Amino acid sequence: MGVNDTRQRIVEAVVDLHEEIGPVATTVTAIAERAGVQRLTVYRHFPDDRALLGACSSHWFEDHPLPDPATWTGIGDPRDRLETALRGLYDFFRGGAPMLASILRDESEMPELAEVMKPLWEYMREVAGGLSAGWGVSSDSQRLVRAGVGHALGFYTWRSLTDHGLSDTEAVELMVGLVADVAAGQWMASSAIVEE
Repeated sequence: MGVNDTRQRIVEAVVDLHEEIGPVATTVTAIAERAGVQRLTVYRHFPDDRALLGACSSHWFEDHPLPDPATWTGIGDPRDRLETALRGLYDFFRGGAPMLASILRDESEMPELAEVMKPLWEYMREVAGGLSAGWGVSSDSQRLVRAGVGHALGFYTWRSLTDHGLSDTEAVELMVGLVADVAAGQWMASSAIVEE
């Protein structure tokens, strides 16, 4: 068995363990057992957590690519643009739910993991910025649109909606409707009625 094969087995073991129990609970001993190698072999290929997490992340994202913003950036209508983006993103969430749940749960407890997650958060910020533009609202309402879009893009938003029995399509429609209502001033009108 070659060096690359051994490395690949280690990476796949890490991915499996991170999905099953999360990065914080994953030990080098467990990785070595799952990969069928000695602990020293794991360290030889990955001398620290950062190297291990980086390899795991690269491998996982190869199998679970983030939606390409190019599929929606050219769409002029902001509602259609948001709908297209959310369909892609919710597909991504569904396909990667076990890993995403483990990673998001453990991120605050592991500085190396937070570092590896930076590109994902940068991607989400850029996507949120692009999807918040073009609604033709005042600067005050723009803040609300941005908050609504940011909420719609959240993994936990998707999980909550689908845990409550919505399909991915229904979750997309609900979130697009929420943001569209905010942009149209419907949310503010509803709030005023409630306050009266």
